[in-house]
Amino acid sequence: MTKTISFNDLRRIKDSLPDGSMHKIADKLNTTVQTVRNYFGGSNYEFGNNCGVHIEPGPDGGIVVLDDTTIYDMAIAILEENAAEK
Repeated sequence: MTKTISFNDLRRIKDSLPDGSMHKIADKLNTTVQTVRNYFGGSNYEFGNNCGVHIEPGPDGGIVVLDDTTIYDMAIAILEENAAEK
């Protein structure tokens, strides 16, 4: 399922994740941490893969279309767990 989100909103999610979240997501998906970082707007494809993230210029940092929301959904779940613990 695809999802459209602004680039700035995607970065806010990434920046809100607790320490170690990128590693946790990468471990669960059996992928590299850099691949998860690339999903959130990184661009190091030497050590990570493209994750089906398409960025188009525009307001609020541009529009991002996520082909697969698995990493996004896991990040939201981590943020919800973190909020529930507080």
